[in-house]
Amino acid sequence: MTQDPAPRRTAPPPPGHRTEHDMLGDVDVPADAYYGAHTVRAVVNFPLTGETLATRPHLIDALAAVKCAAARANAEIGALDAPLASAIETACAEIRGGALRDQFVVDLIQGGAGTSTNMNANEVIANRALELLGRSRGEYAVLHPLDHVNLGQSTNDVYPTALRLALDAHVADLLAALAGLRDAFGSKAVEFADVLKTGRTQLQDAVPMTLGQEFGAYAATLAEDEQRLAEVRPLLHELNLGGTAIGTGLNARPGYRERAVEELRRLTGIPTLVSAPDLVEATQDVGVFVHLSGVLKRIAVKLSKICNDLRLLSSGPQAGLGEINLPPRQAGSSIMPGKVNPVIPEAVNQIAFEVIGHDVTVTFAAEGGQLQLNAFGPVIHRSLGAGLDHLAAGVRVLTEHCVRGITANRDRLARTVAASTGLVTALGPALGYETACALALEAHHTGRPALDLVRERELLTEAELRELTGPAALTGRGAP
Repeated sequence: MTQDPAPRRTAPPPPGHRTEHDMLGDVDVPADAYYGAHTVRAVVNFPLTGETLATRPHLIDALAAVKCAAARANAEIGALDAPLASAIETACAEIRGGALRDQFVVDLIQGGAGTSTNMNANEVIANRALELLGRSRGEYAVLHPLDHVNLGQSTNDVYPTALRLALDAHVADLLAALAGLRDAFGSKAVEFADVLKTGRTQLQDAVPMTLGQEFGAYAATLAEDEQRLAEVRPLLHELNLGGTAIGTGLNARPGYRERAVEELRRLTGIPTLVSAPDLVEATQDVGVFVHLSGVLKRIAVKLSKICNDLRLLSSGPQAGLGEINLPPRQAGSSIMPGKVNPVIPEAVNQIAFEVIGHDVTVTFAAEGGQLQLNAFGPVIHRSLGAGLDHLAAGVRVLTEHCVRGITANRDRLARTVAASTGLVTALGPALGYETACALALEAHHTGRPALDLVRERELLTEAELRELTGPAALTGRGAP
């Protein structure tokens, strides 16, 4: 019989506690806790961010799914007794249903490549399973967190698998939010299809367009981002489950790997989950997280650009562009009466800045891995999970509290189009570049509308002017 590496103490535990034992010795655990000794040590060791696993329900759900799949697979190959497997499965189902979330108390940032997260899950599941068997928490001789819940597994395959599943759920949330924002911009594109305005390049007047075209472009760019994000999901579905410590599969029985992935497909409803062809490579590779982070940065950058545009287009309202009105959400100043700020786009800008910063973190964490394992999965998960969560929330807020309520200042837009020298560009083919340029310069210096100068000099007929400066000619499409 193997001797304990650390002696057990004989004194009773403090009131309201039970005593558990690990390789370092005895640990006092709150009597009502479902977690155990390993979790208590991790809580003491990593008081870092104040964000615990409980703040990441997708990860908890994924961990429970992995543990349930493992229990089923081990029972099928005869490695785990059916009553123990059944209790583990039931405990996992309860957790996936929302139970015991407050028992996942380990900080998101931790040393050990996610070992504390895996231990926390093992202990909570084991102690709930013990209750289901009519036993007390901590009776690990009956059902053990490591010997049974973690059977055939290692943190090195459980944690990356759970991260992939959790991030896939986050991606689904963000895709749904982006679709809603795209639809909102698309609706505004239809609403503003007949509203002429002056386009701008380098913040200078360019040629006319419609406000509908401007908003339609936002819808189109979001559609592209949705496509890029959707393309990441199959990459997240390649798992290293069954590889155990470094991908060799040590201590996992024959048949476990295939059955565990099959059970995981059933539990998650994701039919495209597959086992990686090379588990050694898959255990050390975090390229999919770098790729996902890059896509999130792309979305954040483009979303921030759209928010910048909305702030510019609504600026003023008297001394700015004032072409559109954003829904007023709150008072904008403690000193200036009547001031209203573009607070929703500003908030989304800040989320975008955060995501861009997270991308740097993920890049360094991925590069910092050594040999057969990357130890920095916790900060990768925290960065990506926060970015996905915050982007999805920001997109929903932008949709509901801003874009859906935008209105156009039609009169102001009509006046600026009529006065814009950009109209002269449309006359260039008929008048020639030199004549058109002279007209534009004169209009700019005198403040007179360029079309008035054309009429005054009888350079074109009214019919020709209407044809050349009508919506169809100016924007490439007619008004509906």
